[in-house]
Amino acid sequence: MGRPLRHELKYYLHAYDYLSIRQRVSSLLPLDPHSLSPDGYGIRSLYFDHPTDHALYDKVNGVFSREKFRIRIYNGGDKAIKLERKSKFGNYVHKEGVSLTRSQYDAVLRGEYSAVDEPQPLLRDFYLALVHKGYRPVTVVDYTREAYIYNHSDVRITFDKRLAAGVNSVDLFDSGLILKEALDPALTILEIKYNQFLPEGIRLAASPSASNRSAISKYVICREAGMLHFKR
Repeated sequence: MGRPLRHELKYYLHAYDYLSIRQRVSSLLPLDPHSLSPDGYGIRSLYFDHPTDHALYDKVNGVFSREKFRIRIYNGGDKAIKLERKSKFGNYVHKEGVSLTRSQYDAVLRGEYSAVDEPQPLLRDFYLALVHKGYRPVTVVDYTREAYIYNHSDVRITFDKRLAAGVNSVDLFDSGLILKEALDPALTILEIKYNQFLPEGIRLAASPSASNRSAISKYVICREAGMLHFKR
């Protein structure tokens, strides 16, 4: 059986569009229960890439099939640490995830990769990427996500705000991490994600009237922001 694939549509929204769509969507769908407030919850991710930056340049060059590894935490805490692999096939995505312990995370940052040398398939692939392909941590991506959910077809409408890149550390828990604004604060990234179908009412509520879909990668935006920072 092939990998289950999801649709993922992305748009840049200006403030007026964000407020308008947010009002429509929030009248139809409940806020993600993980939200700390109506503003949503914090996401911070550490991305890994090959020494020749496959994940960066494959995205920039529009390669049809690509994948990347990341470790993600929520609201700055270590209660839930997730290793994820996101694979993209044209307009479709597939995401896999597995939990990490704080000790496994700390070991990976120290270069002690045997901590993730386990039979679990995603951990095993991550271990092989680190040891045999030379993958290493390259950038921290930080933002606030406001998410609305609809269980049928696993629909998620998300508004990602205040996108920032870590520019002095690749440790998600570094108390001295400096975050640099990576996107105009007037812009919000809208993502519409679903499995087989998107109900028409939700599609009408969530779709921008004037914005065109964009091939948005928060990883690429933050990686490039970091590169600009270090050129100065």
